[in-house]
Amino acid sequence: MDAEVRRDGSGAERGSGSPDVPGIEAVEQRIRAGERLGAADGLALFASDDLARLGGLAHAARTRVNGDAGHFALVRPLSVAAAAPAGADGEATEEEHAAAVVRLAQEGGTDGLVELRLDAAGCPAGRFLPLLRALRAALPDGVALTGCTAADVRRFAAESGTNADAADGIEGVLARLADAGLESLAGDDAGVFDPGVRAHFPGLPTWEEWAQVHRAAHARGLSSVCTLLLGHTEEPAHVVDHLLRLRALQDETGGFREFAPLLHEDGAGHTAGRSGGPASRTVTGAETFKTFAVCRLLLDNVAHIAVDRAAFGDQTAQLTLQFGADELAGPVAEARGAAAPDAPGRDELVELIRDAGFRPVERTAGYGTVHAYDGPDPDRREAPQPMRV
Repeated sequence: MDAEVRRDGSGAERGSGSPDVPGIEAVEQRIRAGERLGAADGLALFASDDLARLGGLAHAARTRVNGDAGHFALVRPLSVAAAAPAGADGEATEEEHAAAVVRLAQEGGTDGLVELRLDAAGCPAGRFLPLLRALRAALPDGVALTGCTAADVRRFAAESGTNADAADGIEGVLARLADAGLESLAGDDAGVFDPGVRAHFPGLPTWEEWAQVHRAAHARGLSSVCTLLLGHTEEPAHVVDHLLRLRALQDETGGFREFAPLLHEDGAGHTAGRSGGPASRTVTGAETFKTFAVCRLLLDNVAHIAVDRAAFGDQTAQLTLQFGADELAGPVAEARGAAAPDAPGRDELVELIRDAGFRPVERTAGYGTVHAYDGPDPDRREAPQPMRV
């Protein structure tokens, strides 16, 4: 894929042509002058092997937005389809399914829980909407209900008998989801928007389809998460293109509350259909840090960048906080429910953030503050200390 910036009908910046890629020094001058970076700048950042310099630029950018805060939240994941019990005739009734989902959502209590993240894959709209209503009625108001990818919304529209490509079909589904209590869409099916890369992932919506859903969600007042899938066939130019598309949509709507790079898993990954896709490849630590830095510097209008601690590993996740990330995401013992039995507790997560040199901040779903903890002991940080991993 090429690198010259142009614009297509979506309004997103895309790559074509072969401009001269500037050196890292020229890009740094543009950053320090407050200029917005483009595709050629993104490629120059990827081409640089000076990780310390990249980290410094990204860290300065994250500090301007988030200060020294290292965020985390008590979020409970729940697969709606997997929660369905077997009924007397082999299939649970709508009421039995709703009761089972509510039990799982409440498992272990809801004290401190700020978000229930619902995986709607495999659940028809006719069941998902009553489940949402049951959850909203059963859970405290402070627990946000989030979930549903663009692919899910399009599937719900098709199941309702409307054209999934029609604006009124998408908007109708989003209206029903919002009325039932949904507050934010998932972005797990973002993948990589380049059509050539996307062809390797059957079942993913195209960029135009994905953007249509999120644009309509933001217009209705639903926020959403945007993501990037790493570890398959993507190249730096694909990543830059992906980020600039998201940035253009955020300029238009302002509805993305968080961005999160994800790791591809063989045969599944974080895709809409949960099946298919190319084999995964190893993403090195250096590639991870460089990618987070480029994401922070290019995606300048999304305030928060999260790193999945469980996927990337504790030490790598800690270090990404120095390369633009401001949140350690992943299971926390106090919110894990039946999943992730080895998840760290709140106190351990606080120490992970402190040991990385940041001030832990437990957040709400909307990035309000639940509790701000003391930062690292400055006397302790004067001498080199081993990271806890």
